[in-house]
Parts: sequence; C-alpha cells; structure tokens
Amino acid sequence: MEPQLRQAVTHGVATVVIDHPAKRNAMTADMWRQVPPLLAGLAADRAVRTLVLTGEGATFCAGADISSLRESPGEAQDLAVRAEEALAAFPKPTLAAVRGYCVGGGSQLAAACDLRFADEGALFGITPAKLGIVYPSSSTRRLVSLVGPATAKYLLFSGELIDAGRALRTGLVDEVLPAGDLDKRVADFTKVLAARSQLTQAAAKEFAAVRPDQAARDDYWSGQARAGGEAGGDTAEGVAAFLERREPRFTWTPGSGQGL
Repeated sequence: MEPQLRQAVTHGVATVVIDHPAKRNAMTADMWRQVPPLLAGLAADRAVRTLVLTGEGATFCAGADISSLRESPGEAQDLAVRAEEALAAFPKPTLAAVRGYCVGGGSQLAAACDLRFADEGALFGITPAKLGIVYPSSSTRRLVSLVGPATAKYLLFSGELIDAGRALRTGLVDEVLPAGDLDKRVADFTKVLAARSQLTQAAAKEFAAVRPDQAARDDYWSGQARAGGEAGGDTAEGVAAFLERREPRFTWTPGSGQGL
C-alpha cells in the first residue's frame, strides 16, 4: 500500500492516520504535501468539532522519510514546516494520540497539536543534530513554549530519546495511559471536547498563541460571545443551561457567519 494519510469523521471527531507502516510511519514528501489541503477540508467541515492525529499500528511517526532528505533537504524541511503550521493553525481542538516512536518530524507534528496523550511505551525524540540539520525556528519556539528552554536544548543538542514518563514531567505530553488504554481515553476525551462550546475553544486557542493585535481581538471575541440575536450567544446559552440543569446547546461554529 502506498504511504498515505487516512481520514474519517465520526460523531464530530475527525481522525487523521499517518499510514506508512513499512517505515514506521515516516512522512514522505507527498505525505507532507497532503497535510495542508487535508486540514483545510476538515476545518471547513461544520460536522468536525475536534481532530485526532495518530499513526497506523504501534508507531506514531518516526519522522521524515530519509530518502526525501537526500533528494532535497531544504525542500523537505519546508514541506514539514508548512504541514506543521497548518496543523497549529487548525481552528478546532487538536490532539495527538501517540504510541511507539514519535521522533523528528513526528515530534514536530505532535508539538503542533493542542494536546498530546501517549501510551506508556511511547518514545520521543528530536533528532536534527544526528543529521546536521538546523531545526526550523518556528518549530524550536513551539518546542520551547511546551517544555522550556532547558529541556528543548537537551532534546535538540543530543537527539536522545526520552520515555513517556519524562515527556509527561517536562510538559511534552499531557497524559500518559497504561498499555491498551490510549484509544478509549482519547475517544472519551474527544467526546467531551465535541460537547463543549466551540466559541470558548476557538478564542482560548487564539489567546494562547498570542497575537500582536491582541487588544482588538479581545474585543472581537467579546462580541462573538454576545452575538446570537434575542436568544443571546453561547454565553447566554451556557448560563441558562447551567441554571436549568440541562446540557447546553451551543450554536457558534467557525465560519458560520459569526466566526473568524
């Protein structure tokens, strides 16, 4: 089977699977190219409320297919950065479900997700120093924001792998699950995400990224919270549902005419 990215949408959750098991799900140039348009399509799908990125079988992603680096290392890195930035800019919550190796470009993709849940046997590494490659500045800054400068330097300087326990302690992952429990936990948690206000999630995601025009965007999101006509927006609905002891019926969606 040709290396590919598979996708499926079920109950509001889009699952994207890195499928190249012959090379531990290493990303080929064509696979990197597939990422931005694939994500654009899922972002535009109003049925999608959250996204899970994972790997086929027992490995998340062992990085870039080295053969693509041999042909044109500069182009390969550019493709990886475009994919990473597209994932980081995805307007809905994203979660990397990691088992096995999450190395090089795999760690790049996982770090671009909002959250990372890992099987206890997962291994993480960022390995450009083994190949004499300069890790992209945007990827480095993203890594530093997750784990701090000291751990980022340890990972980048050495290229050494760390286990899931250390990844959890440093903030590289958010939860570590016992063997066999990852899929159920991801399914349960994404069900929670899909039930929550997309307005709250979209605003929080943007604020966490920090923008130069932040003050203006604060006003924008306050307006979105109040929007919705006589019935009010998601805020009014959330408060009413709480007082009435019922599940809220949030209506705000990205691109719905009230969104970005």
